[in-house]
Amino acid sequence: MANARALDKRRKSIRNIRKITRTMELIATARYKKAMDRAAAVTAYTDRLSQIVNSLADSGTEVRHPLLEQRENPQAGRLLTLSSNRGLCGGYNASVLRTAVPHIEQMKSDVTNLSVDVSGKRGINGLKFRGIEPNDTYQQFEDQPAYDEVEKIASKYLELYVTGQMDRLDVIYTKFISTSRQEVTVETLLPFGSLDDGSSETAEATNTQYEFQPSAESILEEVVPTSFKAKLFKCFLDSAVSEQVARMIAMKGATESAGDMIKQLSMTYNRARQSQITGEIMEIIGGVEALEG
Repeated sequence: MANARALDKRRKSIRNIRKITRTMELIATARYKKAMDRAAAVTAYTDRLSQIVNSLADSGTEVRHPLLEQRENPQAGRLLTLSSNRGLCGGYNASVLRTAVPHIEQMKSDVTNLSVDVSGKRGINGLKFRGIEPNDTYQQFEDQPAYDEVEKIASKYLELYVTGQMDRLDVIYTKFISTSRQEVTVETLLPFGSLDDGSSETAEATNTQYEFQPSAESILEEVVPTSFKAKLFKCFLDSAVSEQVARMIAMKGATESAGDMIKQLSMTYNRARQSQITGEIMEIIGGVEALEG
């Protein structure tokens, strides 16, 4: 039978761990709600931009933009992988890496020159461990990515694409669908192509007649880059929301597991303590009998 004092010490240690995991669960829940509100607002914004661009495309005017044109035989590709800076979020980063590694190999066969950019310490270290050296790395994004920071990255990609230094941009991120469902997604953001998300609301909007002043082309010149920046920002927001959900679920599981361990240790401790008390009583009885004899 284990020593009762050692069991009690271990039980207290697990109780302290449970307090930490419970606190982390509450913090992740609060951050999730804030990140979710921002992501929902940006989703509505990007959807509306998509409707505008589709309306421009269907306006009967020959509109063109470099970001919308498909390039034959792309030579230079770029992959941006979004992960987290911190751990304790279950399989969040592992899922991203499991998708990123084979996609990198696939892109290498599609393009001659491939550059890999990574956001998040976990993704950076994970790819380096697998022998993939990132080109550009970002560690400044947490649960509330700033649009100004994402815009700098988006502007760099736009410049590379317009000047011909990059022919394709893929982004790997964890798409938030619901609290119980998040999926690692690969999206090709450049060339931009059609922005239609397939929703009935978007389809209805594309059938609406608009009048453009001064022209559809001038509006497209402003809307397409803005829409690209918004979509990239939404990728960062979705990743942030999914990370907090994963951490919230992981910490909740850890808290529950700690509670189960405490219950089991309490039962073992009670049996050990009972056995120890019984032994002490038997020793006292034996000592009394020895004195009387």
